[in-house]
Amino acid sequence: MRVLIIDEMHPSIFPMLERIGVQADYRPTIKPIDVCEALAGFDGLIVRSKMRITAETIKFADKLKFVARAGAGVDNIDADALDTRGIVLIAANEGNRQAVGEFTLGLLLSLTRNIARGDREVRNKVWLREENRGEEISGKTIGIFGYGNMGQSFARLLQAFGCRILAYDKFAPEKVTVPAEQVPMEVIQAEADVVSLHIPYIPENYNFAGDAFFSGFKKPVWFLNTSRGEVVDQDALVEHLKKGTIKGAALDVLENEKLNTLTEKQLSSYNYLAKAQNVVLTPHIGGWTHESYIKINEVLVQKIEALRLEKF
Repeated sequence: MRVLIIDEMHPSIFPMLERIGVQADYRPTIKPIDVCEALAGFDGLIVRSKMRITAETIKFADKLKFVARAGAGVDNIDADALDTRGIVLIAANEGNRQAVGEFTLGLLLSLTRNIARGDREVRNKVWLREENRGEEISGKTIGIFGYGNMGQSFARLLQAFGCRILAYDKFAPEKVTVPAEQVPMEVIQAEADVVSLHIPYIPENYNFAGDAFFSGFKKPVWFLNTSRGEVVDQDALVEHLKKGTIKGAALDVLENEKLNTLTEKQLSSYNYLAKAQNVVLTPHIGGWTHESYIKINEVLVQKIEALRLEKF
């Protein structure tokens, strides 16, 4: 079995693939325009985020059996195009779930205890203690939207703080188990102190967190998003930060992460978020650890081996 790898990968991938009898052709510098013709003759494709994989991308892939995404989200891959051709889509959601869970907890602590703000102030020789008095998360009600690998990881870590955990998962409600309590969205909006998004970006989830979503909360909440920027209406978030509906926000993702290409509209909301003292911004690094870099490879190889044994 031959696999084309078109993104930078941790070198541990090569002995792992060799162990299961898969030959890797590593071309991390290949240009997206050249991938289409390069796929001819390969059984598999491993991609991170270099490009979108569409029907056009795989039109010459005469032997392609699977596309493996070295990460959790698969929004850069046209799953329908693969399905039409009988090509299996593999993702490594399990590989960075611990990293995302820990990071989300870190964002929450940074918000509620003014860690990022305090750091900025002390670096500028400003020493304010009372102004930075924070809130403990122990005993708070945490609302988690999306209870897959990432939502579950965050929930497990919250157990140590004695939080009440409410979860809503529209597409897989059966996943919601202890330590979370499965509830309708309206219950989270009525009772949550903290809200964290762990939903995938699919067309149905575009601007999921918009004006109606934020307006539905009965009390001011802390808001976290470590999923995808497109699931949040950034303008609506800014308006509710201004109103106080949202006490503070921590965002690891933005609607447009290519900051030098922001439209005038996007720049307006970005400038507010960048200056707000109750907002923490990070560059999509929730799942980005040295450990997860290797774990993602382990998950991919396990799934490729299972697929090979089952179907090929």
